[in-house]
Amino acid sequence: MNIYVILKQTFDTEEKVVIQNGEILDDGVKYIINPYDEYAVEEALRLKEQHGGTVIVVSVGPDRTAEALRTALAMGADEAVLISDPSIRTDESGIAALLASYFGSQSYDLILGGYFSVDNGAGQVAVRLAQLLDIPHASAIVKLDVSGGQAVAVRDAEGDSETVEISLPALFTAQQGLNEPRYPSLPGIMKAKKKPFQQLGLNELGIDAESIVPKTERIELFNPPERKAGIILQGGLAEQAAELVRLLKTEAKVL
Repeated sequence: MNIYVILKQTFDTEEKVVIQNGEILDDGVKYIINPYDEYAVEEALRLKEQHGGTVIVVSVGPDRTAEALRTALAMGADEAVLISDPSIRTDESGIAALLASYFGSQSYDLILGGYFSVDNGAGQVAVRLAQLLDIPHASAIVKLDVSGGQAVAVRDAEGDSETVEISLPALFTAQQGLNEPRYPSLPGIMKAKKKPFQQLGLNELGIDAESIVPKTERIELFNPPERKAGIILQGGLAEQAAELVRLLKTEAKVL
């Protein structure tokens, strides 16, 4: 079974986001595998342990993304592919197009990814990729069973659950609760250094920069306004109620 995982490198969730002149500063920032993509890596490894096969992790990003891919190799993935090129200036639609170009020449049974990334929360790349590859997909899965050429997935559906059966090849995105990702072991970290690691640019994929021009544009990026101090209402209950109504009308402007 050929199992692929698409992953993204994101800020550590403990990092403080600093915005300056409309850009996020990344000096000295620690990067990690997007947490939802970690669930996808773990699920791929578990499926490999059950059914055999190969787990290949793929990412689009700058050179530093190699660190996230090597972490996945240390967890147990067999191969890694980094799509990186200085001319890549794109959004989710372009990332999906780059991945589709790569997968067009691969043989795959399963493609796994995270439900969304914790940095921008878009959650578009995986489902766009499934559409471009013309394969079925199920998002936000919390359980996955594979047998033969079929997969049964339980997906989170706004607090409820939905069970779907899908023919392979197919794409699935992992929701929190699917599994508990393992930590890379010391032997795994040492073995990761010798595992195949391929880096591809636009030329190798047969794509030019004009074909992945962003379809969206970020107009402005800024921190949310600082939260104002709370107000303690004084007086009796009737006086407090009257003051609350006044504040809701004049300050909050919700009435």
